[in-house]
Amino acid sequence: MPNPTELTVHQKSRVLDIAYDDGSAYSIPFELMRVYSPSAEVKGHGPGQEVLQVGKRDVGIADVEQVGNYAIKPTFSDGHDTGIFSWDYLYELGRSQASLWQQYLGRLQAAGFDEASGRAPGTVLPGSQPATGGGGGCGSGGCGCK
Repeated sequence: MPNPTELTVHQKSRVLDIAYDDGSAYSIPFELMRVYSPSAEVKGHGPGQEVLQVGKRDVGIADVEQVGNYAIKPTFSDGHDTGIFSWDYLYELGRSQASLWQQYLGRLQAAGFDEASGRAPGTVLPGSQPATGGGGGCGSGGCGCK
């Protein structure tokens, strides 16, 4: 797996930007990180024991602690701080975020929640809008978060 070369936490836009030495780079919404936290509180202790996370629309990251040379441990604004996000796990979250969003929305619907529950206001799900081509996203200064 590739190694990270850059990590930036954007409080205003609530995304974590991470770049890897293979040239890939991802902007991972805090909410996606929170609802897919690798903690036992979220994943359970085995297959089928996952706990659906709701009400995470506005979750922030209050602090990020480095764990050795292999991971970070964010403290989310809702107090959740038991997930250790390895570089490999963040890579997979970034790479698979379009399908993970769809899975999450499907689980919300199946549980009787409105499809928009759990999405941060204004979040554009990957693949739901055509690319605009000209940058302007986080990291460019165009979104106002820098």
